[in-house]
Amino acid sequence: MDDLREKYIELIGAAADEAALEDLRVQAVGKKGEISLQMRSLGKMSPEERQIMGPKLNALKDEINSALAAKKAALADAALNERLQSEWLDVTLPGRTRRQGSIHPVSQVWEECTAIFADMGFSVAEGPQIEKDWYNFDALNIPGHHPARAEMDTFYMHRAEGDERPPHVLRTHTSPVQIRSMEAQGAPLRIICPGRVYRADYDQTHTPMFHQIEGLAIDRDISMANLKWVLEEFFSAFFEIDGIKTRFRASHFPFTEPSAEVDIQCSWEDGQLKIGQGDGWLEVLGSGMVHPHVLRSGGVDPDEWQGFAFGMGIDRIAMLKYG
Repeated sequence: MDDLREKYIELIGAAADEAALEDLRVQAVGKKGEISLQMRSLGKMSPEERQIMGPKLNALKDEINSALAAKKAALADAALNERLQSEWLDVTLPGRTRRQGSIHPVSQVWEECTAIFADMGFSVAEGPQIEKDWYNFDALNIPGHHPARAEMDTFYMHRAEGDERPPHVLRTHTSPVQIRSMEAQGAPLRIICPGRVYRADYDQTHTPMFHQIEGLAIDRDISMANLKWVLEEFFSAFFEIDGIKTRFRASHFPFTEPSAEVDIQCSWEDGQLKIGQGDGWLEVLGSGMVHPHVLRSGGVDPDEWQGFAFGMGIDRIAMLKYG
């Protein structure tokens, strides 16, 4: 046993790597290792000899296993030290620079519009993007034969076979939020409704999902003059041009009466659009006085209250302002 101890202690100390160390473990204490064979020979000894040899062999086995474990830890430490010497990092160096992102133009204009209208006392109202047919059309005085209700213009949701209810739609405008706000808050009311809207209309200048912002103000003696002032104040603040000129053209929308499309002053020079100057006009939104049917749909008495509404495309005014 002394020879075995000296032999393996010396070999373990000289092992150069973990592979060599594993070979020594197998030779010494593996199933067919020298010390393991000695342990099996205990069965051939007399009880008196086993009492003497058993503890000695167990002590030898434990000593060899301890030496193997210590050498394995030493090899791991040596390998780590070598890596630390060869793979070092100066943590005092400045970090790699990353390109800074920016707010999406639509999000930026959304926030700009919200801030401008907030200064005029408008709060923000929101509603579902999957809307009931009644809120999207009927409550807004859009009749069943109106082109907007055709499947070529509107995304209709699926109904199970036998379900005769009108299908829900992906809202085609943010106007349903006006009805929901009137139902929830009544009059007087002053809100804007920004959000995503959907139409089955896509080509080089149209996208099936875009963004709108609508405004609604209801009180006892609101007029078109109030509407004109609000819009001109908004355009002056948004385009940062004092005294920007607007032009109201008579039009027709089912949900307002009278209705007007609004143009702003502009010019084209060398293919460049300039807002607030020149002899040209550019349509930017639709507006008008809220139709009595719409007020009644929202639970507001049109004999006591009246108001104005307007709607514009966030994507369009973002392009106008930022090119």
